[in-house]
Amino acid sequence: MTTLSANPLEAFHWEPQPAAQRVVSELVNDFLGRCATARKLAERMRDETGTRFFDWVGHIVLPPSDARLDQLTAAGYELTSTEDDGKLRVFRQPRGMFPTVVSCDVGGNAMEIALKVESVADYLAAQGVQTRVNGEPLSDVRVAIVCQCPGARLAVIENHGVRGFALPGKAPSHAIKRLVHLEACRTRKRDFETDDEGFAHANKLIDAAIADIGRDLTCDLWFAAEREYWQRRNRAAQVQKARQDKLGLGWANHDHHTYRCSRANFTKLVAMWEKLGFVCRERFYAGREAGWGAQVMEQPIAGIITFNDVDLTPDELFNDFAHEPLGEQDHLGTVGLWCGLHGDSFLQAGMHHLEAQFDFESLRDQLEREAGVKTMKPFTNFPYLRQAFTEGERWPVAESRIARLLSRRLITQQQADEFRTNGAIGSHLENLERNDGFKGFNQQGVSEIISATDPRKQRAGATGR
Repeated sequence: MTTLSANPLEAFHWEPQPAAQRVVSELVNDFLGRCATARKLAERMRDETGTRFFDWVGHIVLPPSDARLDQLTAAGYELTSTEDDGKLRVFRQPRGMFPTVVSCDVGGNAMEIALKVESVADYLAAQGVQTRVNGEPLSDVRVAIVCQCPGARLAVIENHGVRGFALPGKAPSHAIKRLVHLEACRTRKRDFETDDEGFAHANKLIDAAIADIGRDLTCDLWFAAEREYWQRRNRAAQVQKARQDKLGLGWANHDHHTYRCSRANFTKLVAMWEKLGFVCRERFYAGREAGWGAQVMEQPIAGIITFNDVDLTPDELFNDFAHEPLGEQDHLGTVGLWCGLHGDSFLQAGMHHLEAQFDFESLRDQLEREAGVKTMKPFTNFPYLRQAFTEGERWPVAESRIARLLSRRLITQQQADEFRTNGAIGSHLENLERNDGFKGFNQQGVSEIISATDPRKQRAGATGR
């Protein structure tokens, strides 16, 4: 559950939610028992993408007469809204990561499960399904019923910056502007003479998009472009995205997007996310020796979470480091060095990693067997949370960046020669499995893996195991 504390490290306290897990698992298993198409899809998800059907479930619809609705309150679900003159009730579990449950009549006393996908059209094309799509192309919501069995209806849904359950209609008047701004995000210039110019340019793009299509849709499009940029520079991401696209799923199983930021730019990064509708959640500190911290942020409407890393000292942890500028240091921690070698994630480098939800063992084994993509030692191995990076993608380092770090005595000549010859680790895909709806992270494990990926400790050919 979430609690408040004077200690900023304890301001958010997430705990596993086994009661909610039991209720939702029973609903999903009941549905799979009714729907052979869903069972077959669940098998393909596990065998071909290393993912779990449960993690793709966006919402579950139960008829108002279903007695299982009475179990929701005891499992931590709360009635958050009613729509359609009270005929539709929406329940959410704020203490964990679970599907929304909706009470309404979908006909025939049936239950419905809607799976999250990036594109309904992509799903239908990949699966060879002929059916009507509710919501015109470029609508903020599109839904298609892909199978109707006795007592069960399987749907796929794409959401772009919306959270309600109003029936999809015609594409909004700003549909073409949506394409214009998505293109601007995908093609934005990232490398400028100064980082201030880069942030100013991004601010103009975001302001223009918000003015035309609104904050939440802008956020959705921005991170679609960010995932694309990261994916182009990471082979593990390319392999896994192709596997998920084979089933028409896309990256709708994303868990969080991780950005590394220099101290000088950290408040600018936070301000950018807040402009896009993010709010600060928990913060992390890896310890005095590790020398870095992180601010987790969440955009509740667009469904995006960012994990924002920065070099940090112990005394700064108890300040509002997300909003108070951080001064220059005479040394670099792991995060600062990565930014010095590659640029900030928001600008030149792109994300350090995308973490998505998987069947942990299946993904690890399939990636190595099918594509030779190896996985580093897990840095979290709890019953409710498992995490591991794929081996890092090694990027070349620009000579100008090496020279700048050398001139400031932030790296040694030996380190400069290593980076010049062999480059440095740039990005990863992260394999994550959540159970019991656990919404938090493992601070100690994150500290250890970040230390293990410090460029000063890497040598070309090292596996990271």
